[in-house]
Amino acid sequence: MAADALQDSIPIEKLRNLGPKSAHWLEQAGIRTCGDLKQTGAVAAYLMVKQQQPRCSLNLLYALQGALTGVHWNQLTEKTRQQLRAEAHSE
Repeated sequence: MAADALQDSIPIEKLRNLGPKSAHWLEQAGIRTCGDLKQTGAVAAYLMVKQQQPRCSLNLLYALQGALTGVHWNQLTEKTRQQLRAEAHSE
């Protein structure tokens, strides 16, 4: 449990797949740590950013999911990408 708590405190800009611009957008949406992202979820976090940054692409959604699962965003399966898109469009 202590390891999870430590991981939860990692700043968002330190997570895999997220560059300075993405981290800034997430921070503006109130997502500042790995724990915040876990609690919010990739799709909800993407939609929060999309409200403020309408031009952000689906790559951000994939990057967020990759950050949560520990894989590079371009290694997500097509099935996973389809599920993420469907969930984002149903919200």
